[in-house]
Amino acid sequence: MHKLHADHRACQGYGNCVTGAPDVYDLDDEGVVVLLKEEIDETERSRVEEAARSCPVHALTLGG
Repeated sequence: MHKLHADHRACQGYGNCVTGAPDVYDLDDEGVVVLLKEEIDETERSRVEEAARSCPVHALTLGG
């Protein structure tokens, strides 16, 4: 399992992550990222990591 982390202070609500993995990321009413899952298995890693990398302010990280 891989641990997903969101830096809520860095998030600016672009929503790129939501577009790339809407089952993992969402935005709250204030436009800040919400993690729908915090642990990602290997089968989802590539897709979730790509969505995290799409964040222009680097607010998302996926650790091993």
